[in-house]
Amino acid sequence: MTRRINVLVAAAGAAVVVGVLSGCSSTTQPSSTPPPADPTQPVAESSPPGDIPDNQAFVVYTAADNSYSVKYPEGWARTTAGPEVMFSDKFNSITLAPHDGFYQPTEAYARTVEMPQIAATTLGFTPGQISTVSRSAGQVVLITYQGDSAPNPVTGKSITQDVARYEFSRSGRGVVVTLAAPAGSDTVDPWRTVTDSFTWLR
Repeated sequence: MTRRINVLVAAAGAAVVVGVLSGCSSTTQPSSTPPPADPTQPVAESSPPGDIPDNQAFVVYTAADNSYSVKYPEGWARTTAGPEVMFSDKFNSITLAPHDGFYQPTEAYARTVEMPQIAATTLGFTPGQISTVSRSAGQVVLITYQGDSAPNPVTGKSITQDVARYEFSRSGRGVVVTLAAPAGSDTVDPWRTVTDSFTWLR
């Protein structure tokens, strides 16, 4: 009888040891939870595709009829369609469009005539603001809006663009400078450089 009790006690003790060892081994398994991020490590930031570098160089374009000049980013592609000239880089663009005949833009004309015309010809149109701003060449009517870009010739994709249309005029003559960039791009300083550089030459 005593021997049987000793055997049971030994068996129970062995079970306790196995249970303890089993419990210990489960707590030493490596955790699948990734370690917390190190707050001292810099986080990589991606710039929107339309951001123009702070060190971007600009060069001067002079109209074929020598009526005005304006700066544009060096290295951008230039295309011409009649009197209109466009400078572009990816989805960024600057379009210069002279007006024939008498031209004297106002906020009222922009609101009642031009904005509806733009809305009718712009895919994905979203209206912005109409205002009058000061530039080196004088007071300028500014129309802002959003619209879809022309499809990329390679991918066929379009993106939403922020568009700013500056309407320069003097003595009945006019030039519309339209600036477009991917929505959300940081173009405030470069666009100011362009529009402040506009100069009437005659």
